[in-house]
Amino acid sequence: MYNKSLVSDILDQIIKAVETIQERCSYISCEDDFLDTKKGQEKLDSICMKLIAVGESLKHIDKITDKKLLLEYPQIEWKKIKGIRDFISHHYFDLDADVVFGICKNHIGNLFEVLKLIKTNLKR
Repeated sequence: MYNKSLVSDILDQIIKAVETIQERCSYISCEDDFLDTKKGQEKLDSICMKLIAVGESLKHIDKITDKKLLLEYPQIEWKKIKGIRDFISHHYFDLDADVVFGICKNHIGNLFEVLKLIKTNLKR
């Protein structure tokens, strides 16, 4: 069995990062909003850093739980989230703002809800 308290603490950090991503994305209505201004570029950079942190933390949860916990929640494509971390980290200059915009607008909300569900279920 794994340390549920440690996993819960990591989930808290991930949830906070996702909340920050949601807040920063709220000012973005299309991918060009990331690219057209310095402020937009700063938002893109900061969101990317949070996505890296989320992906890395999910990898850590996998390690702690022997890759079993996240598999219980197949509604999220965990491999893709961990993969975007790798892509951003290793190929940042090839990153398309449209990809980040799509993540923010189409996936972050669902991820947030599932992370909260996992946290709730850990308390059982």
